Amino acid sequence: MTYIHERDDWPTFHWGEGALAAKLADVRHRQGRLLGRMESLGFDLRNEAMLSTLTQDVVKSSEIEGQFLDADQVRSSIARRLGIDIGALTPANRDVEGIVEMMLDATGNFNKPLNTERLFDWHASLFPTGRSGMSRIVVGAWRNDSSGAMQVVSGAIGRERVHFQAPEAARLDKEMNAFLKWFEKKSETDPVLRAAIAHLWFVTIHPFEDGNGRIARAIADMALARSENSRRRFYSMSMQIRNERNAYYQILETTQKGDLDTTQWLDWFLGCLGRAIDGSETILEKVIAKAQFWEKHGKKALNPRQREMLNRLLDDFKGKLTSSKWAKIEKCSPDTALRDINELIRFGILKKDAGGGRSTSYSLVQSAQ
Repeated sequence: MTYIHERDDWPTFHWGEGALAAKLADVRHRQGRLLGRMESLGFDLRNEAMLSTLTQDVVKSSEIEGQFLDADQVRSSIARRLGIDIGALTPANRDVEGIVEMMLDATGNFNKPLNTERLFDWHASLFPTGRSGMSRIVVGAWRNDSSGAMQVVSGAIGRERVHFQAPEAARLDKEMNAFLKWFEKKSETDPVLRAAIAHLWFVTIHPFEDGNGRIARAIADMALARSENSRRRFYSMSMQIRNERNAYYQILETTQKGDLDTTQWLDWFLGCLGRAIDGSETILEKVIAKAQFWEKHGKKALNPRQREMLNRLLDDFKGKLTSSKWAKIEKCSPDTALRDINELIRFGILKKDAGGGRSTSYSLVQSAQ
């Protein structure tokens, strides 16, 4: 099998501009329309939308690699770094802090040059203990292939699917120098297409022992921020790739085994980006609904436990709310949890769901949202 990085014309990517023109124009139009709509919102709503987007971006980028982060920790870490007041902050562990630091640096400092030192810093942030799971890895440096050739795989352990094999370690200095020089070079190519090529090029080289997928997506986000000339993020490409994970690996494998005509890859990337922008509508609807909720109920005499749990329900609360779950989350007694809930029912904010006994659950009154 010959991979694209083994071809004589590597890395001379080319594509059919005519085949992509309509989709690229549509995506660029939707980018501008979304930014315009967000700018018309108030400062607090914009911050809430950006906080929700960045939280999803970090959580979903890690999920693609099989790492499941606590969304509350991620949200708190981002809010603290951006100076957004969300009330009580959930302490974040080192893994969360590291990936948040990397993602915010990529998009918040999108105009700063991308170089080897910066990539090494990002990699060290992802693996603060020098380990990936139980395994010690090379951190803040290119991989050395001491444990064998770098293969890009997906799937559960024991059922992995090999999508392609990356260049050998001896080539990495040359390959990464070429990539970074291209990334910072002025070009007439549309910046969105450059974001797609950057993702593909970096993930093909796969220069690190681990963390390549997350860094590739951070680089793509950085390039997209450059395309918009804005550090504000209102859509999550990582969330959309997570939703389309199988299609992502399929087009990646197909591209790696083809020639350097990347038209199909770019077509998929543009489509995925368009769907990510569409997904921002869901985030915006939740942000506006949350703002309307607190405009209606914010002056009620609610205690901190109640305010926190209501915010959880307004965000992405998993499963059904019960008094026992309330007590566990808020670290209070079952009696206190039930008093909190009953008071919210009297306020007309919560309602008891159908059923009863030990299975009694509660949800927001729809008119209150």
